[in-house]
Amino acid sequence: MSTVVQNDKNSPLGPLCAPGRPGRKAVLRAGLGALAVAALASGCARPDAPVRPAPGQQRLQAPPARALDSYATRLKVSAAARAAAARRWGLSQAPLLPPPPPAVKPRIHARAGFEVAHQEDWNLPPVFTTVPTKDKVLFLTIDDGAEKDPAFLRMMNDLKVPYTAFLSNYLVKDDYGYFRKAQSLGNTLNNHTLHHPYLPGLSYDEQRREICDMQDIMQKQFGERPRLLRPPYGNYNQDTLRAAKSCGIRYAPIWNEEVYVDHWEFREDDKRLRPGDIVLTHFRGREEWNGTMADDMRRFLNYATAKGYAVARLEDYL
Repeated sequence: MSTVVQNDKNSPLGPLCAPGRPGRKAVLRAGLGALAVAALASGCARPDAPVRPAPGQQRLQAPPARALDSYATRLKVSAAARAAAARRWGLSQAPLLPPPPPAVKPRIHARAGFEVAHQEDWNLPPVFTTVPTKDKVLFLTIDDGAEKDPAFLRMMNDLKVPYTAFLSNYLVKDDYGYFRKAQSLGNTLNNHTLHHPYLPGLSYDEQRREICDMQDIMQKQFGERPRLLRPPYGNYNQDTLRAAKSCGIRYAPIWNEEVYVDHWEFREDDKRLRPGDIVLTHFRGREEWNGTMADDMRRFLNYATAKGYAVARLEDYL
């Protein structure tokens, strides 16, 4: 708030600010020194006199060029770090960065031919293999939890590549801590049932126990009840989706491609990637593969990057 100075010859204080007139000594002796000084500083200054800043540290207003230069520097540092990580893990080139998550999420429907009776009117979780998007992104999903390779966690964290894990309790219960570490690095954990059974061969109640009991374990061990279920082997029926919905599941993604340590498999006959495709792999190691999970990721990332695809987080699009 500015100090209001009255410039009136009839004022008891007189024209304090008039040129050539000294201020009244009585005013100063009356203990109004500080106020008078403030009044003189604001009211008596010439219109063209520079305004002095208040004492104390002032905020620096960086010019736009400086802000842009700082941003460009951060981008260069980030790109250099990613390139170094790619070399360290034996990739042909650094993985591409995904675009920001969409502000408006795409609406997910069951893939044509993958619906069950009453899919829409009962609002059952849709089974889908591809997210509808124009973004040139893939979604990496990893199933079951048998292999717990620390090098894999380091690799994916170094490369900043996200993934969604679908866990079966009988395979992860010996080391929940490994998957808590994966979660702490920004990856998401979802439901793949207690024992990985062929769900259509079970009754509704048996399917519900497989799904809902796994929800309870996920809540206890990882602090969240998942929204996503992947039915084992990609097999399901109406009871599967009814049971899943009753347990809080909203989506049942399966996959359009599967990657192994030594080859890819494609659902589509043309064997090409599409924007929004979901890719499956497994927590596997040398006991079942001729290689490690890091080898598997090299095959996946080299192929995806060469085709111009970035890896995005599935949940960011749901």
